[in-house]
This record gives sequence, structure tokens and C-alpha cells, in this order.
Amino acid sequence: MDAAASPQPATRRELFGHPVGLYVLFLTEMWERFCFYGMRSLLVLYVVKHLARPDVAPHIPGFEGLREALVAVFGPQDEHQIADQIYGLYTAVVYLTPLFGGILADRWLGQRRSVLLGGVIMAIGELLLVRDTLFFPGLVALTVGTGCLKSNVSTQVGALYAPGDPRRDRAFNIFYVGINTGAWLSPFVCGTLGEKVGWGWGFGSAGAGMILGVVTYVAGQRYLAPDQIMERAAAGAARPRPRPTTRTEWAKILALVALCALNVPFWAVYEQQGNSLQFWADESTNRHVLAWLGSDWEMPATWFQSVNPTFIILCTPLINRLWLRQASRKTEPSSVTKMAIGCFILGVSFLVMIGAGMVVAGGHKASFGWLVGCTFLLTIGEIYLSPVGLSLVTKISPPRMVSMMMGMWFLSSTFGDYLSGYLATFKETTSSTTFFAVQAGVALVTGAAMVAMFAPLKRAIGDENTAHETMAAEAS
Repeated sequence: MDAAASPQPATRRELFGHPVGLYVLFLTEMWERFCFYGMRSLLVLYVVKHLARPDVAPHIPGFEGLREALVAVFGPQDEHQIADQIYGLYTAVVYLTPLFGGILADRWLGQRRSVLLGGVIMAIGELLLVRDTLFFPGLVALTVGTGCLKSNVSTQVGALYAPGDPRRDRAFNIFYVGINTGAWLSPFVCGTLGEKVGWGWGFGSAGAGMILGVVTYVAGQRYLAPDQIMERAAAGAARPRPRPTTRTEWAKILALVALCALNVPFWAVYEQQGNSLQFWADESTNRHVLAWLGSDWEMPATWFQSVNPTFIILCTPLINRLWLRQASRKTEPSSVTKMAIGCFILGVSFLVMIGAGMVVAGGHKASFGWLVGCTFLLTIGEIYLSPVGLSLVTKISPPRMVSMMMGMWFLSSTFGDYLSGYLATFKETTSSTTFFAVQAGVALVTGAAMVAMFAPLKRAIGDENTAHETMAAEAS
């Protein structure tokens, strides 16, 4: 019997106060994010500096057709705008496919097999990107693989904890550090190889990282909680017939849908890191960061992508400690309140960039410190929203459809990421200060909308820490 189908229960060992399985999933997701962010750090620069060149583009199957379609819909597009649109479309589809990967896992494959399948397909996708002519097949493979893997890894984190376990939010923050350790490492490896050695070397190294992730996941199977397919197999039971969704379940599902809708503008602003801010780092930022030592060395532009995960790794333990202290005093904010705080802080982060825009408008390149300051605040906002949302999905989703609901959560990133690419095209037609002010306004208005909806969302969610017991009691 293969490891993914084994009905044996997880080994209940703990490390640093959490199940060992958390760290297996931490490392698996670390390498998956190494793969994804390796691609992300290179994508817009690769398109502008290589694929869109007149001597290359005609030889890339599908590239000219996509360019013509974008021009037909949006009007004339320069290379930067084409890259922004490709970035938005790719990242949007990446976060669309987890919905279908969740359904596949819930109904047929289970989370474990789905993660293994997704990891292998992602590795193949990165290796296809080594060849210019396989650019679009590589992107398709990456989106399909991410769909199988993304929601099902996150779901398994929640399965390690009993309903009501107060460690769950903090566990997702630890898991989030794993995500961002991979994101931190990939620009140094994939970005440097891609910019300085060859684009194919960058993509190939991302694929090697995903292979390491698959190996890690297979080796740590005994530490994971059994998924629902494994539990049914161990009990000798057939797949249960669908039962009607209860009123309590519907209320919580609709609350998640509302939060997903409010997440869309958050991700549209947040994902400017990968397009408009990446171009800003490449073209408008003084990257001679060691000039004060008399050095003429210029930092590669892709290294900017490591600033955000660096702050996540440094700040998450501090925020976890803050939440633990608040919990001991019974003052810890609810999940929705934390998410609203995250939106407000994201908005403030782009107000910082207005100052950088003024510097560039004066005819100078901006200090790299502007991007660092913006990214520090943006990161705090992210910690307050993203891992908290993942945790909330595992708390209040009906157990029989938790992977599908996790996929729906990522669906908000689909619309947000595409909107991010569309919004980024306006940086070519408006001033930098106006562009950054608009991003700040979108995030601040989103935070205000969450505050306005706090009361109805609280009624629908109820006590998020006992939601599973409530739904089970109503179903029985």
C-alpha cells in the first residue's frame, strides 16, 4: 500500500509545542513557494527583457496571439504593460485552480495524493520553462500543479489540531513562515541565476526546489493526520452520499464568501510587489546599496522579492507572542478584526511610496529604503490577514468540504491578482504619486468595509473556535 493511501494514524509527536507534522508541511510548502516565487521574481523581467523582444517573440507559440488579444481588448500595450497583463493572468489562474484541486481531494483523491500529484506537475512545469518555446505549456503545468497542491497542504495543517485548540492560529503563522522562507530564498537562487547566468537556469533551479518538496512530503507521511479518504478506507466505508447543507453551515459559508470578496482588493494592492514595485526596483531605485562603503556593486533587482519574506520571518514570532499575550488577557482580536487591521496597514504602506514618487519626480532615483519601509508595513498587514484567513477556513468550514472551501478562499486571490496586473498598467499613464495614492485608497476603503460588516459576519460565524462542534451537533 502506498504512503499516501496508508490508513495508519499520524505519529503524535510534538516539537516546540506543536505536532511534528506541522514542520513536515512547513518544509513542503517552503519548497513549493521556492518554486512559485522563483518564477514570480523572474516573470515580468523575463517577458520585458527577453520574450517580448522582436527577434524572440515570433518564435514563442501563442505569444503574438496573446499580444494581439490584449491590444484588441485594452488598446495599445507596450512591453511593460504586456508583462503586467501576463503576470496578472498567470497569478490569477494559479489561485483559481485550488478550488478544483480542493473538490478533487474532497471527493476522490484525498489531500495526500493531491499534494503529491501537484508537486510533481509543478516540477515538470518549471523544467518546461527552461525552453523559451515551452513558455505557455510550462505556465499551464504550474497552474494545474498549484491547484492540486495549494489548498490541500493548508487544509492538512488544520487537521493536526482538534476543534477549539487555541494553538491553531499560531500554527498557521508558523506555517506561513515556511511559505516565506521559500519565498525569501528563491530570489537569491532563482533570481540571481536567471538574471546573471541565464533565464533557463533560474527556472530549472525552481523546479529542483519543488522536487525537494515532494521528497520531504513523502518522507514525513507518518507525521500527518489521515485525510478523509484514508479514514473511510480504514473504516471500510464507501464514500458517503451527499447530505443537505444545514442552516448553520450555510451561514458560515456565506460569511467566508463575503470575506473572500473583501479580500479581492487587498490582494490587488498587495500583489503590486510582483509587477509595479518590481519594475520600480529595477528602473527607479538606486540599488548601489553599499555605496556608503565606497563599493560600486549594484544589487540585482530580483533581490527585492526577498524583502517581504525576510520581514515575515522576523516579525511573525513577535506578532505570535503579541497574540498569545492578548489571548491570556482575553483581548485577542477576532479573525475578522485582525483582517481589517491588515487592510489598514497595507494602505498605510503605499502612502509611504508617495514620498518615493516625489523623489523620482524630482529627477533622482529613489533610495532602496523607501521600498524597505513600504514592504515592512505591507508585511505586517499580510500577517494580520493571510494566515488568519487560512486558519479561519479550517475552523468554520463544514468538514466534508474543507478543501473545496480552502480553494474558494484562494479564489479571492484569482480576482485580486488579475486586478493587480490590470491596475499596474496605469503606472505607465499616470504619475507615481497618484498611482501609489490610489493603491493606498483601495486598501483603506477595504479595511473600512470589513469594519462596517463586522456585526453581520460575527453573527454568521459565531464562536469560530467551536464551529465544528456546532455544525456536527446540528447535522446529527
